[in-house]
Amino acid sequence: MKNKFILALLMVCVFAGVAFAAGIEERIMRQWTRSERYAREGEQAVELRITYYSAEYIEALVQAEAEKNMWTSDELERYKYNLLRTLNLDENIAFHVDLNVLGSPMYLAPMDRFFKLRVGGKIYDASDYDKTFNFRLSGRRDGMIWFPRFDERTGRNLLENIRDIRMTILSHFSLATSGRGDLMFIWDITRDDPSVLYRGRAADMLELDRLMRRMEKLTNDRRDLENQLRSANNELDTINERIEELQR
Repeated sequence: MKNKFILALLMVCVFAGVAFAAGIEERIMRQWTRSERYAREGEQAVELRITYYSAEYIEALVQAEAEKNMWTSDELERYKYNLLRTLNLDENIAFHVDLNVLGSPMYLAPMDRFFKLRVGGKIYDASDYDKTFNFRLSGRRDGMIWFPRFDERTGRNLLENIRDIRMTILSHFSLATSGRGDLMFIWDITRDDPSVLYRGRAADMLELDRLMRRMEKLTNDRRDLENQLRSANNELDTINERIEELQR
């Protein structure tokens, strides 16, 4: 029952930006959250808040939730495990986007046309995002957007030896920002250490997940190879039989 409660609370927190702010130090919020308000008089105003899921921010979130709910260490680790699994940081760079649209509605579909991530001089498209952003936006809407953690061509971790990351939002994503030039939000990540997330019981459970997925993939690969080998052996048998017939 406790595990079901923790998982339910996790889903509420991941997709509700206000919940993240509760109990987290103001210094940490300032470090990892960027907030702006844009307005075009008489037409539209847009309040925008973007939070980068750094290791420091995630650790602060986990501790704040644990203290608020008076969790045991096991409950904390379970929450952290579910959070990290939901954020999928093994493969992605995660952000939370909070929009409040006043006046004329916004239409972002598809959202990844407007949001880009610049890392080390290269620009990357979103790998996924909360599809609720594709619907008419009026009032409050928040959700996640993810970018790839690894370069598709080289396999290199994009955040290795990188000083900062920059999210660019094309200016025509709203009436309130149109004509201002593209928006840019910068996060200094030089002191952020992702390895702190992968310690303790939560890390062991995540590693077990990865190993199980890897085992499943290798098992499927082996099955495919065995089928290919069986097919090749059958063809060789047929060819040998025909050769013997022709040599008689």
